[in-house]
Amino acid sequence: MAVAGNGWAGMGWDWSDAGEIRRRLERGADPESWNGSRPLHRAAVFGSPEAVAELACRVADVDALEDGVTALWEAVLSRKAANARALAAAGADPWRPLLGGWSPGRLSLAGPTPDLFPVPDGVSLSATERAAAQEAHRLTAALGEFYDEGMGLACVAGIDAGEAVRRLEATPVVDDGLLQMLDELLEEPYAYDMDDSLQIVGVTSVPGGCVVTQPWGYAPQMPGVLARLSAGTVCYGLYVNPKSGNQGSIARHGIIEGSDLHPGGGPEEDDTAEQVLASYLYHLEPVAYACAFAGLRLADRRAVTGPPDAWVELPRGDYWNL
Repeated sequence: MAVAGNGWAGMGWDWSDAGEIRRRLERGADPESWNGSRPLHRAAVFGSPEAVAELACRVADVDALEDGVTALWEAVLSRKAANARALAAAGADPWRPLLGGWSPGRLSLAGPTPDLFPVPDGVSLSATERAAAQEAHRLTAALGEFYDEGMGLACVAGIDAGEAVRRLEATPVVDDGLLQMLDELLEEPYAYDMDDSLQIVGVTSVPGGCVVTQPWGYAPQMPGVLARLSAGTVCYGLYVNPKSGNQGSIARHGIIEGSDLHPGGGPEEDDTAEQVLASYLYHLEPVAYACAFAGLRLADRRAVTGPPDAWVELPRGDYWNL
């Protein structure tokens, strides 16, 4: 008799209860399938070491792939060290090359637990990879934790705040009405209709370039803004959409090269080795990812959260069509 929902009906985000997982398995739950996914991959990210071990001994292949990666890869990517160790103990291979030529084990050398697995002779990070890992640790620590929902920003390489203002043909916020609006927006980001507040952005010089920010909206990531800012250089735009998550864009030399990107998300199957490493180092850190992409070396989060070097008003116009 088929078990409804492969035996996992009602399972949500929490896969930490090893006893519940064991009971379901004993009642006929399929250890290989859950809602189009693999239970072991799910437990590797959202479960406990005990739950991982319970599933790992039931599957046909502890290194089975889902979207090109193993459950062990998912545990390493998610910084679930105990789950990764449980998978390795169950026979998962830390040194199997997967995305971009990276194995879970070599990837872990760039993260917070480089001693996660015994390292075979000849396996190490390159000097460039070590430097990238060190900078990622420094940058994420410098930014720290902060509320970023609804925020937009553009990280621009090689120009300062003054040059950004010139390129945008923006003017300092001095009008009493705009100053009052700004004060109210900073206190209550949704006090005004977004169409009325999109014209105001903050600009700040940082080591390596500058940051254009808007705590309440997506203006810095509009194509027309990115195109103007990226003349002769590169910039990464980010909007932390409260409805659909992080949205990234890349502009280079006035041309939008990439849009609908997912900074802070996991690596994808066709990513290069460099992209895989960046996705791992800045997993769930979209703002740090955007800054790092443009080579910005922020010492703190003031350029992102404020107060900026200057608040300026963008000229009225169509910023969606280049």
